[in-house]
Amino acid sequence: MAVPAALIQSLQTATGFQKEAFEAVHESGEQIVSIRLNPSKPFNLTHLPLADKVGWSEYGRYLTERPFFTFDPFLHAGAYYVQEASSMFLWQAIQQLVPEKYGKKVLDLCAAPGGKSTLLSSYFNEGLVVANEVIKNRANILVENCSKWGDGHLLVTNNDPSHFQSLPGYFDVLMIDAPCSGSGLFRKDPAAVDEWSEANVSLCSQRQQRILADALPCLAENGILIYSTCSYSQEEDEVICDWLLDEMEMESQSLQIDKSWGIVETTSPAKHAVGYRFYPDQVKGEGFFIACFRKKRNEFEVKSKMKGLHFTSKLQIQQLQSAIKLPENLSYFDQNDTIRAIETTWLTDLSILASHLYIKKAGIEIATMKGKDIIPSHELALSGWFKGGFPTVDLDLNNALSYLKRKEFSAEGQKGWNLMCFGGLPIGWAKLLPNRINNYYPAEWRILKE
Repeated sequence: MAVPAALIQSLQTATGFQKEAFEAVHESGEQIVSIRLNPSKPFNLTHLPLADKVGWSEYGRYLTERPFFTFDPFLHAGAYYVQEASSMFLWQAIQQLVPEKYGKKVLDLCAAPGGKSTLLSSYFNEGLVVANEVIKNRANILVENCSKWGDGHLLVTNNDPSHFQSLPGYFDVLMIDAPCSGSGLFRKDPAAVDEWSEANVSLCSQRQQRILADALPCLAENGILIYSTCSYSQEEDEVICDWLLDEMEMESQSLQIDKSWGIVETTSPAKHAVGYRFYPDQVKGEGFFIACFRKKRNEFEVKSKMKGLHFTSKLQIQQLQSAIKLPENLSYFDQNDTIRAIETTWLTDLSILASHLYIKKAGIEIATMKGKDIIPSHELALSGWFKGGFPTVDLDLNNALSYLKRKEFSAEGQKGWNLMCFGGLPIGWAKLLPNRINNYYPAEWRILKE
């Protein structure tokens, strides 16, 4: 695969760029495969072709080859996320800059499909993470991936970046993995080569500034901004860093880097902001750029009426809790004829966010009530909040895949609702009847491939 000559020419002045090695690694056709494990869902890894750990990410693992992930029930259970290794460096950045995790409010602004959101959710396991995506169909994918990850403190919103200006100084951490020209993905997606152009680089740079300007008011004083792209172009990377220091009054933050990782530290030409370049000929991963900043000036505090949530009746809660064992620290509310729950710690924040944003997923959907019948929700199955109340059935691989395809499958268990599991991890609900099994796996998530 030939890299565009105009890109090569533009990178001659980029820190750490090595033309011959860069071109050779793109021509090699080498593919790096990596996954990030879900710390709340340990499972047996022996079926995966594991290699080394990703040096900069505690839960990152390289694979020796790319398996057919679609046919691995553990993926559908949310036990791991297939993520590019370079982008997992986010873990290293937040670990160094935000060592105190408790009570932090975090926004992943351009979140779909969910790799960085689920990483942030695992790190800030005692915080609140808002994953936002402006494009509606991509927001649906984000909901699916966040639901599979299973964390109740991970919310999904579908808003334009400018909408967050109504929450001044609200978030402690702001992650912006900005839309970019995509040159860092050439090895992974050769079609990106045909879409690349110098004009698109300039267009993306302008869009990145607009997104940053729209969103930065929602970051608290001394809050951390993490800006990243999958572009090599300085116009989208170091030049943006200069703009952030010059126009947006941000302070550059440096990180400790292990030399063995092969990551190149760079500084912006005018203001000397520190950033980090990932070249595929020097790191075990794809092209990536990341830079971190601290916000100097304060914004006005959020002044808003909290949106009244429709709380579930005490009678329904009692009925629910008599059937399903759930954690004690939950508050319940109704949404679209379903009962959802969120940790009581975050109830006020949910109300504030709901008064400003369009929330697609808040907390965990627990169940639907139909008279005295309780229909458990798929999100509950994947959440880890289910502590008992319905029997569980562990399926073998063939039956698990049939279940995930929403086809007929075999299961031995008690009549009524059962939690289907694979390798000890829940994958969804089924209802065992005298002469058949009703498969309740979400139709829109089912495996279509044979």
